[in-house]
Amino acid sequence: MYIRPSAAIRQHYNEIAEMCRKTAEPIFLTKNGEGDLVVMDIETYNRREKMLKLREELLAVEEDRVHGNSGYTVGAVTAKMRGVIKEASAHGTGE
Repeated sequence: MYIRPSAAIRQHYNEIAEMCRKTAEPIFLTKNGEGDLVVMDIETYNRREKMLKLREELLAVEEDRVHGNSGYTVGAVTAKMRGVIKEASAHGTGE
């Protein structure tokens, strides 16, 4: 865990940015000795956001499973897709 005073972001921006990119870890900034902000590079941020979204989706699926919702079988999805493709083919592309 990296902790720096908030004034460091103005005085040492390039150093802090490089540390964020190099470590792929957030840096915690303090103001008057108290936690104030968290700084991280954009790649780390995007990776964390994707991971959080995936975890939310997995949790939702698990909750459905626990509550008895069975979802769809591979065969049912395949049949549905074939039906949609057949219907679209019958109507043409609209050009």
